Amino acid sequence: MIKKVVLSFPVDATDRSLTYDLVKKFDIRINILKAEIQAGKSGNLLVELEADEERLNEGIDYLHENGVTVSPVSSKVSYDAEQCIDCGNCVSACFSHALTIGEPDWKLHFNPEKCIACKLCLKSCPLKLFRIEFAD
Repeated sequence: MIKKVVLSFPVDATDRSLTYDLVKKFDIRINILKAEIQAGKSGNLLVELEADEERLNEGIDYLHENGVTVSPVSSKVSYDAEQCIDCGNCVSACFSHALTIGEPDWKLHFNPEKCIACKLCLKSCPLKLFRIEFAD
C-alpha cells in the first residue's frame, strides 16, 4: 500500500531521525518528494510511504506520538473550482499530471495523489486560484 502525505514537524522534532525510524522500526519505504525543513524550525515533508497497511498505520501512529502531523496531500493543496475558467494554463505547467482537462466535460480535474506540491500551478494560474499549505 502506498500513501502520499505531508508530514509537518514541530520545532522540537526537526532534530530527531524520525524518518529513519520509520524505515528501521516499521519497514516503511519512504520516497521524499519535497522537503522544506531546517533544524530548529518547523518544517514539512511531502512523502510517499509504502508498506503493508498494518505497518503504515503503526508508523503513522509513531509519528503522531512524536508530535508530527500527518495530512493527506488533498488537505494541503486546493483550488477554487467555482472561480476557475478552465483555461488550462495550470495543466500545461503540471508535469506530474495532477491537473488535467479533457473530454467529456473539458473541466479542470485535480488528482491529489499525483500532486508533488511543486507550486507551478500557483505561478501559472492567471486568477491565482491555487492554495498550497507548505512552508516558504
